[in-house]
Amino acid sequence: MPDCIFCKIVKGEIPCAKVYEDDAVLAFDDIQPMAPVHVVIVPKMHIPTLMDVEANQSGVIAQMVQAAQNVAQIKQIAARGFRTVINCNSDGGQVVFHLHMHLLGGRKLEDQLG
Repeated sequence: MPDCIFCKIVKGEIPCAKVYEDDAVLAFDDIQPMAPVHVVIVPKMHIPTLMDVEANQSGVIAQMVQAAQNVAQIKQIAARGFRTVINCNSDGGQVVFHLHMHLLGGRKLEDQLG
C-alpha cells in the first residue's frame, strides 16, 4: 500500500524506534505512548484490518503474539504483566488501516472495559 504509514515504516522510508524485528513482523515504540511501555507490532504484509485476515494468512496472528512475547521480554515487563490490544475499524478505535497490535505495560493498567 503506497500511502500506508506502517508500510513506509516497514520499508524503512520512515524512521522508527525499533524494538523487535523478524521476517514477518516489526515492533516499534509508539510515538504517542499511553503507558510507560507502548509498542506497536505490525505484520510486514499489508492487511488493512483484523476482519481482512484470510484463512491462509491466519499465521500472522500467531507471529504477532510471538513478537509480543519477545517484546515483553525485551522491555522487561513479561513477569509483571502487560496488555495487548487490536483495534478493528473506526468504531473499534483503529486509526491506521494496517493490522497492528498495541502492547502496553510498565505500570498497573486500569480496567477500561467496565
